[in-house]
Formats: sequence, structure tokens, C-alpha cells
Amino acid sequence: MTKIVKVKTGSKFEEMGSYSRLVAVDNWIYVSNTAGRNPLTKEIPEDVIAQTEQVFANIESALAAVGASLADVVFSRVFIQDPQHVQAVMDFIGNKFRGIDPATTVTCPPLGSTVYKVELEVTAYRGAASADVERIQIG
Repeated sequence: MTKIVKVKTGSKFEEMGSYSRLVAVDNWIYVSNTAGRNPLTKEIPEDVIAQTEQVFANIESALAAVGASLADVVFSRVFIQDPQHVQAVMDFIGNKFRGIDPATTVTCPPLGSTVYKVELEVTAYRGAASADVERIQIG
């Protein structure tokens, strides 16, 4: 029988929009688009890299709640408000995902507020971190 686990962080936006931060369906894990708001202080740093650090802290906390980690991430979607921040944000993300190498989409759409400089959504597969990975170089 399929097991579904839904994780909420207490964010007012989760309640307003009636969504979960994370939904795990068996070993598949879907993490909602996540901003850099500190869940304890409710503050959002001004600096784009500080926001990106908080985004990862929020995602790692949600993944840990269901026994997973960044190493289980197989896909990410990166939303960067200002195209001028792409290089810095992707350098940071590249360091976080070094060796994990998920498939990734990067885009620069307007976000829900100008306060948000970066948001990240990930899909993970529990156990991917310890899976046998075949790497193929085609270029």
C-alpha cells in the first residue's frame, strides 16, 4: 500500500495556499518552492547568498523530517529574481550539489514578492544517496 507523508513548517503561506512544504509518496519526495525565510525569526536576509543559504537550510530540514538528505535530490528548479544574481547563486548551488549532480532548471521569473531573491524546489528519491550511479559523459 502506498504511504504518503505531508510535512508542514507552520508557514502562514502553507495555510493560506493549503499546501505542504514536502510531500513524500513512498520513496519519492517533492519539496515545494522554498524561499529564504527563517522559520524561527520569520526574517528574510537582504543578501542573495544569505537567502540561498537559508533556502538550503529550510529544504534540508524538510528532507531530514522524512529520513532524506540533499544527497537524495534528483531534480531541482532554481528561481532567481534578478538575472544579475545567476552566477553567484549558481556558484553557491554548485558547491551544495557537487557530486550529487541533479538535473536542474534555472529561470529568472518574477517571484511572489520583490523581497524574495531566490527560491528552490527539489524532487528527491529516498535512497538515491546510496544508489549505484552510472555516469555517462556525452560531450
